[in-house]
Amino acid sequence: MPNKPELLSPAGNFEKMKSAILYGADAVYLAGNDFGMRAAADNFSNDELKEAIKYAHERGVRIYITLNTMPHPDEYENLHEYLRFLSTTPPDAVICVDMGVIALVKKYLPRTEIHISTQASVVSAEAAIQWMRLGAKRVVLARELTFDEILKIRANIPDELELEAFIHGSMCISYSGRCLLSQHFTNRDANRGRCAQPCRWNFEVYEEKRPNDVLPLEQDKNGTFIMSSKDMCMIEHIPELVKSGITSFKIEGRMKSSYYTAVVTNTYRMAIDRYLSDPDGYVFDPLWSKELDSVSHREYATGFYYDRPLDDAKTCTTPGYLREKAYLAIAQDYDAQSGLALFIQRNKAVRGTSAEIISPGKCGRGLTLDEMFDENMTPLESAPHPFMKFYVKVPFEVKPGDIMRSGD
Repeated sequence: MPNKPELLSPAGNFEKMKSAILYGADAVYLAGNDFGMRAAADNFSNDELKEAIKYAHERGVRIYITLNTMPHPDEYENLHEYLRFLSTTPPDAVICVDMGVIALVKKYLPRTEIHISTQASVVSAEAAIQWMRLGAKRVVLARELTFDEILKIRANIPDELELEAFIHGSMCISYSGRCLLSQHFTNRDANRGRCAQPCRWNFEVYEEKRPNDVLPLEQDKNGTFIMSSKDMCMIEHIPELVKSGITSFKIEGRMKSSYYTAVVTNTYRMAIDRYLSDPDGYVFDPLWSKELDSVSHREYATGFYYDRPLDDAKTCTTPGYLREKAYLAIAQDYDAQSGLALFIQRNKAVRGTSAEIISPGKCGRGLTLDEMFDENMTPLESAPHPFMKFYVKVPFEVKPGDIMRSGD
């Protein structure tokens, strides 16, 4: 049987972390309020970090803290204080890239693993080995690598050095996320977690003597979005990923919704487990693609696993995000005798409409919201109020944490 890869999911806040864990993540990565590359995510206060680490460890899930910004001189006092705090409740690993940060992590957290961020742009065995000599247990590979290049790296590094690679989520037009356009246009430094994602904007050009004659920047016949990268989706290539020797399969998306975290984690969990249970008899389930189409995303592609960056820029032909199905409610309780499930509202649910229930290890199961009741069992036409509790008659068992979403 092939080695079981780790499924690593994003956790932008506590709710998203719980979704990731419930739906099958082996590990989650998250950040405190400073020094992480997603400043716009909710992130975790120190008290929340303590609670999160305890919550995850009680469920056998590993916690990786992102410390992958490059701190400026006046930030080091806070960094010392933050690392002293982490030493009281150590995570399983710290993800970092700055040499000063790495030195301090080794000082304050000597038994915590060091994972080298994708910001290091590791694209060779030689680079990976040098990071290992500096104390790294794992390197997060640059997203610019092909499968062939990953196989060569794996074959030429020590067995104990782990490789982590992104398998799903947003790509970047800059080298492993080191973008200067964000700072230029908005004074938001991408290297300090504040990227405005200008690569997803639409650009036009004009000739200096004809400023009113604005032209779109056409890359080819398919469109004008020269920097608008597609999202990565490797769900159809689980066997190749497992065979590549990648230790950890990473899902991007700390700023995405808890629904996104649950669905994407759940889908890859199902695919990985099916392959590992029977590699020779493995069959891809088309429903997995349908699941991933239900979340907010851009056009999907396989990143650079099969194409070198200069051969295929992987730009979108359609701008913007494809909308996800509406996240209607989350299940809190279920009574088998009456067939009633208690839900907490997230978006308006309307009687008579179609919906789906997703559960850990299962794709969406359809139902019609024929019978809805409030907490006093008064019939409802809809559940319009945020976080209101309501009952629905369901045709199958529902467990706490199951998600109700809009149907087809």
